[in-house]
Amino acid sequence: MAVPQKGGFSRPPGGGGFSRPPGGGGFNKGGFRGRFAPRKEAEHRINHFIRVPQVRLVGDNVEVGVYSTQDAMKMAQEQGLDLVEISPTVDPPVCKIIDYNKFLYDKKKKEKEMKAKSKVSEVKEIRFTPNTDDHDFDFKAKHAESFLKDGNKVKAYVQFKGRAIQFQERGQLLLLKFAERLAEVGILENMPKMEGRRMLAMFAPKGKKKA
Repeated sequence: MAVPQKGGFSRPPGGGGFSRPPGGGGFNKGGFRGRFAPRKEAEHRINHFIRVPQVRLVGDNVEVGVYSTQDAMKMAQEQGLDLVEISPTVDPPVCKIIDYNKFLYDKKKKEKEMKAKSKVSEVKEIRFTPNTDDHDFDFKAKHAESFLKDGNKVKAYVQFKGRAIQFQERGQLLLLKFAERLAEVGILENMPKMEGRRMLAMFAPKGKKKA
């Protein structure tokens, strides 16, 4: 055992008291992750973050029952999977042995699908003129197809300005051609009809065919 010298303990060479770790800012191990950087909380406690002595395991790949957390973690490691706490409020907490990344992916995918199903349908407008050329027609048809695939309705209309009102037949043919182009993804709800100086046609998304 080292004996202190007379007069107290000697300071480290260079003076100034105890030295700080290189880079300053306090201790790194077990300390703060930067001065102001908040730690992002995980959505679930997994593996060694589960600090209770026992857990109840459920799932297809285990015998359902209460295990020590250490044994449950060992079982997960043997399967190359994660021990995930899915019901933390019960005693003991309920856990599953699963691939956590795949679990999160499937969860987000399901939420996205549910959100898409609950989406309120909108009415998107596509505007033509009696003299719309083929390039512009194709461009607008692609937009309309995208709208219909997203579950929205499409209101297509031909705008007649000035003397162009005399070309109503041309506008009707254009809208019928548009309906033919959208036939795979949309249904023409009504024949083109005049409203003021516009000729309108409404399209609804086409339902999935029955198997």
